Amino acid sequence: MLIGQGIDAHRFAAGRALIIGGVEIEYELGLAAHSDGDVVIHALCDALLGAAGLGDIGRHFPDDDPAYAGIDSRILLCRVMASLRERALAVRNADITIMAQRPRMGPHIPAMVACLAEDMGCPAERVNVKATTTEQMGFVGRGEGIAAAAVVLLDE
Repeated sequence: MLIGQGIDAHRFAAGRALIIGGVEIEYELGLAAHSDGDVVIHALCDALLGAAGLGDIGRHFPDDDPAYAGIDSRILLCRVMASLRERALAVRNADITIMAQRPRMGPHIPAMVACLAEDMGCPAERVNVKATTTEQMGFVGRGEGIAAAAVVLLDE
């Protein structure tokens, strides 16, 4: 068994779609990033890569590489999973926490779970997504952005 953890955060930006956990959420702001800014998938990729001892998302998909400008983070997750499959590693479970004061994430969580499970090639029962606010503390609480943390367990 191999355990990995990942964390990501992005500030809000005007003129961008808000994509969280592979799901587009209707909101007046998106997240600033070189890719689509999906903090859930970025944290998840870091956790998966960390568990496998493969570094981090920035090493594999550098933010100064034009090939990744605006890329759908689900593509990055699928590429990470291909690397894990090459090493005979499979997801035992993933637990993800979204930290967002706004917008509300709860209604979108089932769709996020479905997207993530599909991209990781595992049953939806092995993927847990939950959301919390920071009680109006810090950059998340002030509504400046969104953060996510992920923990994964891989089987060899």
